[in-house]
Amino acid sequence: MAHMNIFANDAFRAMELSEAVRDIPNQWGDIGEMGLFTAKAVRGVSFSIESHNGHLQLVQSSTRGTPLPGQKRGKRKMRDFRTERFGLKSRITADDIDGIRAFGTETELKQVAGEVAERQDELRGSTDITREYLRAGALQGIVKDADGTDIVDLFAEFGITRKVVDFTFGTATTDLMAKCREVTRHIKVNLRGDVMNGVACKMHPEFTDKLMGHDDFKERYKFYQNQNGGDPLRDDTSAGFSFGGIMWKEYLAEADVPQEDGTTVTRSFIPAAKAQFFPTGTRQTFRQFNGSADYMNMVNLPGQDFYSALFPDRQEDRFADVEVMMQTLPMCVRPAVLVEGETSN
Repeated sequence: MAHMNIFANDAFRAMELSEAVRDIPNQWGDIGEMGLFTAKAVRGVSFSIESHNGHLQLVQSSTRGTPLPGQKRGKRKMRDFRTERFGLKSRITADDIDGIRAFGTETELKQVAGEVAERQDELRGSTDITREYLRAGALQGIVKDADGTDIVDLFAEFGITRKVVDFTFGTATTDLMAKCREVTRHIKVNLRGDVMNGVACKMHPEFTDKLMGHDDFKERYKFYQNQNGGDPLRDDTSAGFSFGGIMWKEYLAEADVPQEDGTTVTRSFIPAAKAQFFPTGTRQTFRQFNGSADYMNMVNLPGQDFYSALFPDRQEDRFADVEVMMQTLPMCVRPAVLVEGETSN
């Protein structure tokens, strides 16, 4: 019979468990796989972003030997932000590990560690999809909590008006290539100091149907075979397709949100009939700020992607709680490059 006090072993310290949970394969989904967000460790939970509105100007020729004219200096502004804690726990009871040594000759410690790892894997799956959800919000310029409330509105924080392009699918004569150029030009102009290698789009299924059902789209693909070997009008385009200088991909991500009354609400990561456009291949535009864990022995340590800890019942030795958490906030530090697509008539 296994013993609950085995959880006092050093193998279950927060440091070791946090390292182990980081090795569990990622399950982030499309946005995570794109590698857009560069991790940035934060000591503590708060951080600041300094914006420098650099001013570029044409330089007038001047006579040699005379003083050079001065260049107008850009304004600097410091903005403060805070990472948020997201986490879950799973309780291991005495019944869960009772008789655990019956599984062969492996040691009690190894078997109990396996049970903890299984719980970590389950919890990590929920935190993974949560990180994907938060990143989807960052790509839309507003990072939202699971209940739909705003964590941070990047447009408001940086004093920027959201760029919205109405694709007017209800009008048969709409020039979709012109709409695409409007998107790509806006992104290129507002990249300001960063680089990119393309423009991507994540679109809600309703947006996909309206795009592919439009007369202009159908006509342009009537005699054309796409570069990736697929024709959006005839082939499976789940891997994405190129059109108008944009890599389009339908984004089906959604997840259940538990409610206080025991029911669940399914939340889509992209609003119905919307599309989100953003640059790819950037170096400084997208960041994943990771703060220190909410554990005393990890205060002010550089932030990690994920943390895990185990808390045994010290009074009656009846259970142990496995926790997985992240202290994080994904951001687009150049929200002017984000473009929303609409489908109104």
